Amino acid sequence: VFAIALTPNGRWITWYFYSIFLLLLILVSRVSLIKLLSRVAFEFVFVGLILLGTLFRSEGEVIWSWGIISITTTGVMVLGSVTLKVFLSLLALNLLILTTTIPDIFQGLLSLGTPPLLVAIMASMYRYIDVLVREFTTMKRAAMSRNLMTNRRRTRLILGHAIGSLFIRTYERGERIHQAMLARGYQGVSPTTTNLRGYKKRDILALMMTVLIVFLGQLAS
Repeated sequence: VFAIALTPNGRWITWYFYSIFLLLLILVSRVSLIKLLSRVAFEFVFVGLILLGTLFRSEGEVIWSWGIISITTTGVMVLGSVTLKVFLSLLALNLLILTTTIPDIFQGLLSLGTPPLLVAIMASMYRYIDVLVREFTTMKRAAMSRNLMTNRRRTRLILGHAIGSLFIRTYERGERIHQAMLARGYQGVSPTTTNLRGYKKRDILALMMTVLIVFLGQLAS
């Protein structure tokens, strides 16, 4: 992902190498292509408008213009480059998530030197996000059953109160959970049954292949 993101704009051959490598990883992992692409497409929606903003630049030859708005060759090149970067990065990250369990990812982050507190926060967020969604859904359903959301103004007011109440409940529940964890011997790092110490032959081979692909991709451009 870092190699993709740090590649300068316009390095099409480099991204071609990275695309082939990711395609091989997808085939080896046997991940459902439809499931993988559906996740990427859903996430791509949120960055689509930001990507569109890279199209309008003053540098380069003007291809199309309307009033003060103009599309140039540089803008098209930047848009294509950034779009490819985002797509390949999302593809790699979703492939990691679909092939690796969340506890193993957190344990890997700890092994790479990520601060334990940051990993603990991410682990708690992942573990209890579903609880927050259910809590908010219950509060919203209760408001609708009492016919309190009759118009837009009242709906916004009710949702605002619900979010505030949810924040207070989250804070109080978080305190209780943390105290319960401390009482059970929690010391800042969640226990795990996975041992990531040491490297196997396949890990070394995968690392060497990744470095080789990155190196060849940079040379090919």
